[in-house]
Amino acid sequence: MGEPLSPVLFPMKFRVVVVGKVRQSALAGAIADYEQRAARYWPLEIIEVREESGRGDTDVVRRREGERLLEHAAGTTIVACDEHGASFDSARFAEWMQRHRESARDVTFAVGGAYGLDTAVLEASGERLALAPWTLPHEVARLVLAEQLYRAGTIVRREPYHK
Repeated sequence: MGEPLSPVLFPMKFRVVVVGKVRQSALAGAIADYEQRAARYWPLEIIEVREESGRGDTDVVRRREGERLLEHAAGTTIVACDEHGASFDSARFAEWMQRHRESARDVTFAVGGAYGLDTAVLEASGERLALAPWTLPHEVARLVLAEQLYRAGTIVRREPYHK
């Protein structure tokens, strides 16, 4: 297994900004495991922003959550995790990650809450990334992203995880 990447070599970082905390303990454990694994390959920061109460107007909920997401994404290239975004296989995603790491510009993956991403987040995003062709619960989307970040690291390092 390769050595962790030095933050001195790669001063940029990948940031995952997500709405809400994971409520199911089994899912939380799987997410934490893959996020820790991914952090061995990429300079990675995870930020959870407060989830808005589900009561009331869904547009207002999305807007408030979107404001929180954008606050933590300021000055970075924003990648909106959205079912209508670009779709990559794992090898192409690994290449994409490597290109972004080499660009030395911070990248923020924005994962919306139960009602998705606000229009402001989608408009501010430089790219959109589809994690699946289906709509995923936001906690599952976070798990899929964490696993693919880990897998991309193993592909770049030519380690045996990706088959």
